[in-house]
Amino acid sequence: MKFLVVKSKTIKIALLLICVAILLSISYNGATSASVFFGTAPRKVPIYSVDTTNKQVAITFDTAWGADKTEGVLKTLKEFNVNATFFMVGFWVEKYPELVKQINEQGIEIGTHSNTHPDFVKLSKEDMRLELDSSIEKIEKITNKKVELFRAPYGSYNNTMLNLCDELNLKTIQWDVDTLDWKGLSAMEITNRVINNVKNGSIILCHNNSDHILDALPLILDRLNKMGYKVTSVGDLIYKDNYQIDNLGIQHKK
Repeated sequence: MKFLVVKSKTIKIALLLICVAILLSISYNGATSASVFFGTAPRKVPIYSVDTTNKQVAITFDTAWGADKTEGVLKTLKEFNVNATFFMVGFWVEKYPELVKQINEQGIEIGTHSNTHPDFVKLSKEDMRLELDSSIEKIEKITNKKVELFRAPYGSYNNTMLNLCDELNLKTIQWDVDTLDWKGLSAMEITNRVINNVKNGSIILCHNNSDHILDALPLILDRLNKMGYKVTSVGDLIYKDNYQIDNLGIQHKK
């Protein structure tokens, strides 16, 4: 009788171990549950900045809410003879198609910022794909240019999103210099945030319709010019192939 009890416990323990092994082998966001559980899962990251010896930075404008300052932004960019990247949300593209044309005709790079500005981490892969496909279709219909860059709303991402972007041949772009212009900071405060944090290969985050962007942008571009920086679009800054991204989001040429 004692032998049967011991044997029964052994069988139960063995079955439990088998179940645990199966659970830990299940894939989660491209990694096994075991690596997630033990904290060893490889976490992919977008491009936050670029490792370069060139005094070059990219300036970007998230474009989702409002448009009355956009023409002023374009005028300032033209006056300083610099390029930039606008990350547009699909509903903004629908509402302001003539501005999209104007931005494109000025030679400004356009990337997608999703279709409805959701938190991608809360979406299924299928809904992520729908957000990207819809927004890209709207942009490309107007510009006749391929969309190659994506910035996630709120800067929120996970491996599922980044793997999907790889499938769609989209490079996901974050930033390493945040102007916080959407918080209502003064033009000088915005400018100081850029000047105090910028370095070779930086990607600067602005918004097309923030309160003081029209006052801040000329100050930013003037100071960057005096510091010897060339201001470009993201596409002109990043490496297109043969690169790696470290765990800090810095893109390195292999």
